[in-house]
Amino acid sequence: MQTHAWEHHLISLAHEALLHPSTASHESKSLVETPLIEQAYDYCRRLTSRHSKSFFLASSLLPTEKRQATRALYAFCRISDDIVDNATEQSALNLKLWRQRMISSHPNQHDPIALAWADTRVRYAIPIRYVEQLIDGVARDLRQNRYATFADLTTYAYGVASTVGLMSMHIIGFRGKEAIPYAIKLGVALQLTNILRDVAEDWVAGRLYLPLAELEAFDLSEDDIRRGQVDERWREFMRFQIERNRRLYAEAQPGIAMLDADGRFAINAAARLYEGILDDIEAHDYDVFRRRAYVSTWDKIKMLPGMWWQSKQTASI
Repeated sequence: MQTHAWEHHLISLAHEALLHPSTASHESKSLVETPLIEQAYDYCRRLTSRHSKSFFLASSLLPTEKRQATRALYAFCRISDDIVDNATEQSALNLKLWRQRMISSHPNQHDPIALAWADTRVRYAIPIRYVEQLIDGVARDLRQNRYATFADLTTYAYGVASTVGLMSMHIIGFRGKEAIPYAIKLGVALQLTNILRDVAEDWVAGRLYLPLAELEAFDLSEDDIRRGQVDERWREFMRFQIERNRRLYAEAQPGIAMLDADGRFAINAAARLYEGILDDIEAHDYDVFRRRAYVSTWDKIKMLPGMWWQSKQTASI
């Protein structure tokens, strides 16, 4: 596989996390037998359905237990993001308390996300360090709102997105450590798509994730972002960003063959649905300032047969 210089540090972070095992497997029994566990998973299902139609659709393609687990993972990530996005003077403390709840092996029985997530984490032996790395990643938004280079940005993307892929990989099942770099690539690709889609929204929140060095290389400034100016400089900048983003999706694709067969369709669908946002950005002349790019429900449905066929082809690799 092709490896970029910025990936080496991220791969080392992922391997370091494997040295921190999940909760001992004998503790999972009490969680599985908890009468409220099904209600907890249903709460996560409803939260996922409300907040992310694409993730809900992709996770629907998984077998029941893995579907429940990925939605518990989504709920954990969603609340982690919300604590930071709805920033207050208490956000750092709230995130610290949330961290304690998310790594606990003895969650409050009436805390549905903590209960479902604890059951998922021990059932699928998800390394605790991945949980901590994700929370550390979202916490960066409390103290950093600019990134000088693309390499700097990928470290942030690892924390908030690649960790999600690595945890998902434990739920779905994977062939071995050789799958790790592909999960990292896909996480970075997904986060870059988020960043390109949400430029205007992030700016209002006081954040600019676009690498400052690359903006300067295309003769763009923060003032251009503030004005929401779509000119040829911006179009060239976005063409460059989208081309690199698509290249990362393509480089991550072989990793899907390293997943257990019953999860390949779902992960391929998640990647393709998100990559479709790039098509929508292009179709609207790279104007991410006046509208939020998306893939319509009908377009998602039309894409499913092709994604299913691609996942079958991947299985034969």
